[in-house]
Amino acid sequence: MNSLTKVIGDYIVTLFDDSEDSEVVLSRKDLARKFGCVPSQINYVLRSRFSPEQGFLIQSQRGGHGFIRIMQLRFADCDEYAEHLEDLVGNAVSEQDARKLLARLQEREAVTPRERLMAEVALRNQDENGRALFGLPAYKRDTMRAELLKKILVSLAMF
Repeated sequence: MNSLTKVIGDYIVTLFDDSEDSEVVLSRKDLARKFGCVPSQINYVLRSRFSPEQGFLIQSQRGGHGFIRIMQLRFADCDEYAEHLEDLVGNAVSEQDARKLLARLQEREAVTPRERLMAEVALRNQDENGRALFGLPAYKRDTMRAELLKKILVSLAMF
């Protein structure tokens, strides 16, 4: 049996499949009623399955006439996609956040499992013997890791 989160996520994806637009407008309250859950469950689905890393932007307005607008990001070319990836990484990234981003990109099939593993190994804080890599303080490692991750993702996006 599928989890409620997966069912709701799949439902929203079918709305995109059925529409020619790159956006869908929904009511959080109506979705919660349709699936017999609380509105916070809808929020969880949106955060976990429709994030910028997964190619979506969400605009939300709460209240009586509130709505959720989910926009699917579409890129004109590799350069635009590469710029989006660089924005996602930012100026500094922890090893854990880098792993999460790579996992989401793999889920979207933007990177292969092999590419993900190679990137994760390159971005590790420590080697297999527990020695700190780069010999830098944590904040500098996060900055260096962000630059390395951007280069890896941009080169993968070009192929």
